[in-house]
Amino acid sequence: MRAIQISRYGGPEVLVHEEVPDPASNNGEVAIRVSAAGVNYMDTMCTSNSYLKPVELPYVPGGEVVGRTADGRRVLAMMDGGGYAELVVTSSPFVAEVPDGVDDHQAVALGVQGLSAWHLLRTCARIVPGESVVVNAAAGGVGSLLVQLAKLFGAGRVVAAASSPDKRAFAMAVGADAAVDGAAEGYRDRVVEANDGRPVDIVFDATGGAVFDAALDALAPLGRIVTYGVASNVLPGPITAAQVIERTVAVGGFWLPQVISLPGRYREPLAELFALTAAGRLRPAIGGVYPLGEARRAHEDMLGRRTRGKLVLEP
Repeated sequence: MRAIQISRYGGPEVLVHEEVPDPASNNGEVAIRVSAAGVNYMDTMCTSNSYLKPVELPYVPGGEVVGRTADGRRVLAMMDGGGYAELVVTSSPFVAEVPDGVDDHQAVALGVQGLSAWHLLRTCARIVPGESVVVNAAAGGVGSLLVQLAKLFGAGRVVAAASSPDKRAFAMAVGADAAVDGAAEGYRDRVVEANDGRPVDIVFDATGGAVFDAALDALAPLGRIVTYGVASNVLPGPITAAQVIERTVAVGGFWLPQVISLPGRYREPLAELFALTAAGRLRPAIGGVYPLGEARRAHEDMLGRRTRGKLVLEP
């Protein structure tokens, strides 16, 4: 089969489209002929071996696909690498049938990114109707779904933070009530002003560094900030117990593989995401579709911050 494989660590230049052996399936595993593979920021980190979990070479990136099983079922599946390929094998608990009202591109957008957005809101922040929500990097795959789901789950006001005017306009178009520059300098003032002069209840951040620090300062009492990435490659400043006690705020972290391995945390939220999408209430934004052999260009576009929404590879 054809796949994208890396034999050395690095940037997009190490992604090679080549012939590799078909993966072998064991008991309890399902083989899937891939029609769409999702591209996620974590894939760029796996390629450079800077992700939370070390990568062993040679390695085929990709943690989510949509395709057909041998018995003809159309499914969304997640796996620990191997998705940038014509054929994948994964454990059956991480395979979910896709309903007719959801197309392949929408379905793959609801995998890593859709489940992340759902769990960030429901499992981590435990949003309460009427609360204010700030979404950093709101034009990205996770961010654009967070904006939409926050509104669907009852947020009183959703403020999108993004790096450019066109990305802020995009975030407004998918449902944000206000959009601000996501740069660290002046961040707190812009966010509070966009929230009608009030500190905010929830912030979701995958940028890290000074942006996280500024977002923490924007929280109201009983506010929560949840971090799920460090795209800036700069860690936030240290947080002391005294800080969170005095301000009565909570700081949480989220890593999807830890969550979906727990009972009821994979198929159940996917079912809700599929239903919302099929009903037209949730609209995953597809930012680009690339042939499998152009995975390098997809990574270059993502790292160059030229993309919005979900990027998809087609074998």
